[in-house]
Amino acid sequence: FISTPCTGCQCCASGTECITTSGVVQCLDPCATYTVVNDAWRSTANMDILISHCDRNIVWSGWYRFYLGQTSAQMPEKCVAERRCGTYAPLWINGAHPVQLNEIVTRTVCNAWSGSCCYFPSHTIQIKVCSGYYVYKPQQASACDLAYCTGTVRYFNDRSGGLDHYVWIIWEKNPGKDLKMSKRII
Repeated sequence: FISTPCTGCQCCASGTECITTSGVVQCLDPCATYTVVNDAWRSTANMDILISHCDRNIVWSGWYRFYLGQTSAQMPEKCVAERRCGTYAPLWINGAHPVQLNEIVTRTVCNAWSGSCCYFPSHTIQIKVCSGYYVYKPQQASACDLAYCTGTVRYFNDRSGGLDHYVWIIWEKNPGKDLKMSKRII
């Protein structure tokens, strides 16, 4: 029996990802190695599309953690109405977020347009549950005027990895003022 040594990222442990940083290939935990996306316009409650955003123009590389202000956010698990999230056709995930700590799932990303909840070609996204938040490995959107949405935030009980409650982030537009955020705990 001859054992072949592991090279590169062929032997990454469960829950880690092969990530290249400054030319160095390593097995790293996406929960500790992510890029922050903090765009208020991504909120599901945002109906202002004066400037329509397009995630097709973003080169997504690696894992990302969404925020709305100072609060961790997550992608919606249900169809989002058209003309929300700062774009014409918002992107949402078709399926539930993972619930077990360090679990990684693959979900289909859909979009709302022309009365359909999945009008444009869909793609997949990987999602990992970390200690109290999610990280995502998004792919480029299939067309312009499609953008990833964020909204509800789930908080976790770190002892069990289970769901404690929801916090809804609601953005309200005040005439002549910036958007303001309010929270509702369920």
